[in-house]
Amino acid sequence: MKKIAFLLLLAILTQAVTAQDSEEGYTSSNELVLQISTLPEIKLGYTHRLIFPFLQGEGPLTRGNNINLSFTGEVSPVSLNALAEAVWTPIAFITLTAGVRLGTGWRLDAMNANGIGLNIPGPGPSGEPVYDGSPFDALMWRLKFGGTFQFDLAAVLPGDWNHVVFQTYHEINYQANTRAGKNQSWYVESDDGENMNGFNFYGNYLLGYQMPLILNTVGFLAEMDLYLYDTPNRKVWGDDLIRWKFSGLFLFQFTKNWSLAILAQFKTKRNFIEPNWKDLHYTNRHLNTSDPLLVEFYRAAAVVTYKF
Repeated sequence: MKKIAFLLLLAILTQAVTAQDSEEGYTSSNELVLQISTLPEIKLGYTHRLIFPFLQGEGPLTRGNNINLSFTGEVSPVSLNALAEAVWTPIAFITLTAGVRLGTGWRLDAMNANGIGLNIPGPGPSGEPVYDGSPFDALMWRLKFGGTFQFDLAAVLPGDWNHVVFQTYHEINYQANTRAGKNQSWYVESDDGENMNGFNFYGNYLLGYQMPLILNTVGFLAEMDLYLYDTPNRKVWGDDLIRWKFSGLFLFQFTKNWSLAILAQFKTKRNFIEPNWKDLHYTNRHLNTSDPLLVEFYRAAAVVTYKF
């Protein structure tokens, strides 16, 4: 799967976090996370989390200052991933994030799913997307640095029914496939295969409402991705355009340990001139510049989280 922002939201929005007190002055917790969607796709992850108090003060803005370290392993039918992330809270409404991901994969012919591999143009003047790879023949890695601003109306107007929350997160990341050369495209976890080695920007905006109910949070999430690297003639197929996803978010908190997030997601789609654009390698398509973007249904997704 591609990166899903609501996993970050679960960590921030879910109020019940099961942790164990430690004589060393930190707390720890564990999470099992199951992701499924209608694409179809499925992924299971395990996370161990350590939270260290850091530069804490006595005022409301610094009382909870900490460093949150997480270490995650993920498995899907086409991939294996290892992730590590550090989140520093220097003040109540801001967090700073640094992280690394390392993954590999294989092709699942029965589902036409590519865990990892190159996406090369086929022979002929127009070409077609051709998968090039074998199991575990490459590593995909990513480094990221980002920051979050978050606000809760209940911090100003206390009350169980006053949790109108706003959050925005922005990051710069560098990702690469170890087999890919300059301007070579590659797949990861059955995406569109339009990745190239280089820098990228990712951001999201969340507006939500938290309630003291089993339906703990409802919200609207907008996500944006932008390739920051330069590719010759990239404007011809719209590689320079921001890719948006829009989601309705519903978070159910059944117990302090169990939660369920459900999303209905739409995304922007580039509008190409060629009627057979799916048969062409994406670098051989031509954007309809008079009407470049459409919005289409993307998927319904669910995340089940167990904290212990």
